[in-house]
Amino acid sequence: MKKLLIIGSVWPEPNSSAAGSRMMQIIGVFRKADYHITFASAAHKSDFSVALNSYGVEEERIKLNDISFDSFLKQLNPNVVLFDRFNIEEQYGWRVAEYSPQAMRILDTEDLHFLRKARHQALKNKKEVLNISYSDLQTTDAKREIASILRCDLSLMISQFEIDLLVEQFKIDKALLLYLPFFVDSVNRDKWNAFSDREHFIFIGNFIHAPNWDAVLYLKNVMWSPIKKRLPKSELHIYGAYPPQKVWSLHNPQQGFVIKGRAENAQDVIGKAKVMLAPLRFGAGIKGKLLEAMQCGTPSVTSQIGAESMHQGKDWNGFVTDDIIEFTNNAVALYQDNTLWKTAQTNGQKIIDFWYANEKWQENFNKKIISIQKNLMAHRASNFMGEILQYHTFQSSRYMGYWIAEKTKNNNS
Repeated sequence: MKKLLIIGSVWPEPNSSAAGSRMMQIIGVFRKADYHITFASAAHKSDFSVALNSYGVEEERIKLNDISFDSFLKQLNPNVVLFDRFNIEEQYGWRVAEYSPQAMRILDTEDLHFLRKARHQALKNKKEVLNISYSDLQTTDAKREIASILRCDLSLMISQFEIDLLVEQFKIDKALLLYLPFFVDSVNRDKWNAFSDREHFIFIGNFIHAPNWDAVLYLKNVMWSPIKKRLPKSELHIYGAYPPQKVWSLHNPQQGFVIKGRAENAQDVIGKAKVMLAPLRFGAGIKGKLLEAMQCGTPSVTSQIGAESMHQGKDWNGFVTDDIIEFTNNAVALYQDNTLWKTAQTNGQKIIDFWYANEKWQENFNKKIISIQKNLMAHRASNFMGEILQYHTFQSSRYMGYWIAEKTKNNNS
């Protein structure tokens, strides 16, 4: 039986974040391909972690910098190892290369972390965010993340923009990258709530994710007031997992700014709202909240960062603008105009059907895996820079890992 080992930075929480939903989609692809799947993580589970064994996935608690992982890996003997984020590849990649060299190594980037962080820094420095300079991208985070991409046999990319960035600016071989966006089933319009049955605006996003907190602050301090003045009976409902006290402190029903906290069912609350507002000022990847809005027939007003790489030239599910006045006018128009609102709905459905069709991306993913596995040695040989990085990482991380393990053992004795 084919075996897949997923090493996760956290246990998946599909009801808390788009990253959790993404992981469950990837698991679904490998299940359909008849893989025996083991999910391993050194993180502690939360009350919201999905029960993976109910999906036929074995769960394994592992330790950082511990030789017990080496024995576990040799016994499992996986055909494919998938690292959830580059820091996990840094921790475990050299061990996989040593004790399971025949396994194909896949990195799920989620989004380019270094791009998101560089854009955040640009925003703080009042510099250009959308077209950030190449020199501002050359950070320590970029060096770490790109090194991880080069060490792996394949990296899953959720955004075409990020593929173009890696290929054009950093000269990464396209053969190491696979465009794999979120993939969803076709929408069912019959399940959508009608315009007359909906009310209020909505924002939703995990508050551990910095761009979401920034967007909520921006809504509170800048964007919401002019909308509220023109639509005095409307409210903006803010949903998201793990809201800290600073989020709850923004709760002000008199201003129509209502903090709701975690949504038990994200699509349920999105589907009851009339319009989604997502003025994201920095970030990377594609935005799960905006894709869910399309699935629920909820038009959105977002920024260029928000819509980046999501609609590939097709008309947006509402409006895309970074201008405060335009954002306000567009939000009010969508909220009041049934015809405009329905056109936006249809645009969202077209985007999903064209760009996020389930079967297309699953098939591409399976074909790519099979192709690389058949020619794994040749694939690695053509990535000589990756082989160099693997060699030096192996030498340095190996002895550092052994030193930490020995130190931990002595401290516990």
